[in-house]
Formats: sequence, structure tokens, C-alpha cells
Amino acid sequence: MKIKNNFYRVYVVILFFLISLFVFNTAFPKEKKEEIYKSLKLFSQVFKLIEENYVSDVDPKELIYGAIQGMLQSLDPYSCLLKPDEYKELEIETKGSFTGIGIEITIKDGILTVVAPIEDTPAWKAGIQPGDKILKIDGKSTKGMSIFEAVKLLRGPKGTKVTITILRNEKDVKEITLTRDVIPIKSVKYKLLEPGYAYIRITSFQEKTPTELAKALKKLEKETKLKGLIIDLRNNPGGLLSSAIEVADEFLDNGTIVSIKGKTNEDQMIFKAKPNPPSAKHSYPIAILINHGTASASEIVTGALKDNKRAIVLGEKSFGKGRVQTVIPLENDYAVKLTTAFYYTPDGVCIDKIGIKPDIELPRKKSDIHEMISLTKPFAPEKDFQVKMALAILKNVKQFSELKY
Repeated sequence: MKIKNNFYRVYVVILFFLISLFVFNTAFPKEKKEEIYKSLKLFSQVFKLIEENYVSDVDPKELIYGAIQGMLQSLDPYSCLLKPDEYKELEIETKGSFTGIGIEITIKDGILTVVAPIEDTPAWKAGIQPGDKILKIDGKSTKGMSIFEAVKLLRGPKGTKVTITILRNEKDVKEITLTRDVIPIKSVKYKLLEPGYAYIRITSFQEKTPTELAKALKKLEKETKLKGLIIDLRNNPGGLLSSAIEVADEFLDNGTIVSIKGKTNEDQMIFKAKPNPPSAKHSYPIAILINHGTASASEIVTGALKDNKRAIVLGEKSFGKGRVQTVIPLENDYAVKLTTAFYYTPDGVCIDKIGIKPDIELPRKKSDIHEMISLTKPFAPEKDFQVKMALAILKNVKQFSELKY
């Protein structure tokens, strides 16, 4: 035991020395260096107290990991340290498929909250809704739990079960048992509603989304001369920034798509639309459907087409996630997911915690979106109330004199 204790002391001393060396070789003002030094000294004292007095043996590596994780999570709910397995899972999500229940989650007001269920997944079938608060996972309280800790509990082998306790509308507590399955990554569905009018649903923004969208548009435009298009982004939790920019650019010939503003000059970027060749121009009006589950990358597309007067936005106010996360690889297959910038719509609005307000507010019927796309029924967006309203508005689009197409 004495050897182990000595090892801990050496570990703490070396760590304290290295961090102090970094601080005093960095261009901080003198007062700030002294403040940081005092804080580091406090950290080493607490570390030593844990090592000497905590009731059970502790792994110093786990203590350091916990300290780093706590430091990142004190910034916002989206910044975190990714262990090698978590980093690998994040890469898989944007490229292939994974096994779980199929929900995008965040921490809102300190509570683990559903952004949106992913279509054709166990969570979707069970009726999980945007805004549902997850109180427990398999009986374990989610209070103080990080997003990646929750993800680890929710994912698992296909066919295994997980029980979540949710709070809905601040009063209804429900316990739902879900069977894990392979979560599909295909992100674009489409259908010709009637001659001249088409519907495209984008469920998330993955690497292949722009390609899938281009193929869908090509097929639809070959089938009929389009007079109007409905883009459904309801319950779309977001995804890759690059894919969102490409999707918006598909419908814009000029103007700003999104601007990004961070701490440094390298983090200041403006993404502009590029002119489409004549063969790829989509000269018809667009209606975009959004709701409280429309978040992040899907809000970028909505904001770009709305502010550039390219589309009418219908539905309910979006989620309001206007932060850009950068995944920064570290040694030994670790990575940091860090908020490095805010994004702004072409009109210069940061919608973080605010959301995008639709041009026309349309209440949803409780069963609409689950009835529209079901595992047991044919793909039938034309039965959805909001889709019907969007179609009627597209047919009378002349009343929107500012719309450009």
C-alpha cells in the first residue's frame, strides 16, 4: 500500500509541475498566471486528499479524466472529452450505422432532453417526442450525467432492451422499454404528391445527404415538371455542417448561406452560395416544414433559404442550437468535442436558444408525423395536415411577392 501511495504522490507532483510549466510559458498576464497557479495548487491538494483519505482505492487516471470532463462540461452541454470508443462511435454515426434506440439528445436546463427521434427506429415507433426529458435509464438517474454517458447506456447489441423514464409536458411521467436495433443512416425520402408538386424529407445531415438529395431531385424533375417542392425538416436533429451547406447551396445561386464567428480570425468564416449550372437550377417555389425538433444543421438550411427569400417556412418554432462543435483529435485515440463558434443566419441572427420562427405558424396534430411515416404503413406524407397546408400554400405562392425562384 505504501508503494502505491508513493506512486500517487509522484503522479500528482509530476502532473502539477507539467501544468505549471505550461502556464508560466504561456502569454498570460502576470495576475492571471498567479490566479491559475493558485487554482492548480488547490487541484493538487484535493487530488492528494482523495488519494490519502477516500474510502476506496482510486485510479489516478480516472480522476484526471473526470477533472478534464468536468472542465469541458462546465463550458456548455455540447463540449466533452471523447474516450477512444466514444470517438470511434462519433465517426461511425456520420458514415455508417450504429445500434441503439434512435434518438438525438442534449442537455437543456441541466436535464437530459430529447432533441428528436430518428425516423424508422425503436424510439420513433414508441412515440418518443422532441422535448421529452429523460429522468432515468434502466433505473439509473440521469442527473449530472453527460451526453456521452447517456449514449453509452442507451446503445447496445441489437435485440437487447433498455428502459427509459421520461417526463413529458412537465407532468406526465412514463416508463418506456425499447428494444435496440440497427439505426439506419439513409437520410433522404421523397415522393411525388401530385403532378407538379413533390415532397422531400431530410431526416439528418450525414456525409451522403447532399448526394442522396441530388439524386432524389433529379428523379423527381425527370418524372414531372415541378411547380413546387416541400422540404420536411421536422424532427431533424442536425448533423454535419458541411452537408447542411451543400444542401442549402443546391437551391441557391448567390447570397450567404451561413456565417461562423468564433474567438480567433481562423474561426470567422462566411459561406456563400455558388451559381448552379443551367441544368441544375431548381426554378420553383419551396416550402420548408419545421418543428421543435428541427435543430442545428437543419436550422442552418432553414435560415439560409428563409433569409434569402428562397422558401416559405411553415410549422412551429425550431429547437435553437446555434453552436458549432469541432472534434479535435488528441494522442492515444482520444478527442475533444469543443464549441468553437456560433453560427449566424444570412440576416446576422444567432438562433442559439432562440430558434427560427416560421413565416406561417401551423399547429401539428399529435399523431400526424408518426402516421405519415410508419414502419407498418406505406410512406404517405400526403395524409399529413401540415403537408396538405404546405401544398395549398405552394399552389397560391403568388401572394408571397418577395419569394425568389
